[in-house]
Amino acid sequence: MAESLIAGQQRARGGTVKSRAAALSIASNSLLIALKLVAAAITGSVAILTEAMHSSIDLIASFVAYFSVRKADKPADADHPYGHDKVENIAAAIEALLILVGSGVVIYVSVRSLATGPEIHSLGIGIAVIAFSMVANIFVSSFLARRARETESPALEGDAAHLRTDAATSGAVLVGLIVVQLTGLTWLDPVIALLVAAAIVHAGVRLLARASRVLVDEALPADELDAVRTTIAEFGPRGVCGYHKLRARRAGSRRYVDLHVQFVAGTTLEDAHETAHALQDAIHGRLRRADVLIHLEPEASLHPGTEIPGARE
Repeated sequence: MAESLIAGQQRARGGTVKSRAAALSIASNSLLIALKLVAAAITGSVAILTEAMHSSIDLIASFVAYFSVRKADKPADADHPYGHDKVENIAAAIEALLILVGSGVVIYVSVRSLATGPEIHSLGIGIAVIAFSMVANIFVSSFLARRARETESPALEGDAAHLRTDAATSGAVLVGLIVVQLTGLTWLDPVIALLVAAAIVHAGVRLLARASRVLVDEALPADELDAVRTTIAEFGPRGVCGYHKLRARRAGSRRYVDLHVQFVAGTTLEDAHETAHALQDAIHGRLRRADVLIHLEPEASLHPGTEIPGARE
């Protein structure tokens, strides 16, 4: 009961941290969109307009992240006995698709501008807005990335990735606008916008790939599985003589591990149960937010090649 209460409190604290981080992203993107739209209207720059579109996609993604982290941190219920953690991965996939859609819009507008010939003026305002946007996104993305690492939130990780991409593209647009201002080569403006679109596509594809791996229950990384195996081997002196059917996956920021553990002949059910709980705790110590399920089996079911040294010492 006490462990469940502590776990619930930790989940609630993590949910609050993630919600506040996502709320900051929403506020930041809303401000930047307004500034970029005004700057695009004044200057006529397609590159600034594409930046406004990029930020609009980020705003939608921030809303998705905000609501997904709140939903993901709800405890398991009768309809969702394994919890709601995968909502975050679904959110990350949605964010990736939004990025790809946004890049298509950017490409269309840029090509159209190249065909008709861009008309640009008053670039000083646009340069100032894009410079401010770049600095703001660097700050907010760094903050979100830290919170994503602390809470292992895919949704916040995706949001931080969006803003890092936005900061990078803002830097490219800033350099391009300065070049246009100095040289008068207005055709560079839509060309820069096309380069921004390419960066957006790259970020979207990477994010979609990461989210998809979790949604199809891909196994945990090799180093995490090795950590589980090492932990099991350490329980040889406590009567664990082997294991098999080790499976591990991730959903949101939570990991799910299940396996069959064999105990030496003569081990009482009480001792095996106590050792299994100790093994669960040890795996929890190696893997953050791990949900571990252990099936107890007798030594007679030992599979060749899965023996644990030291089980009879």
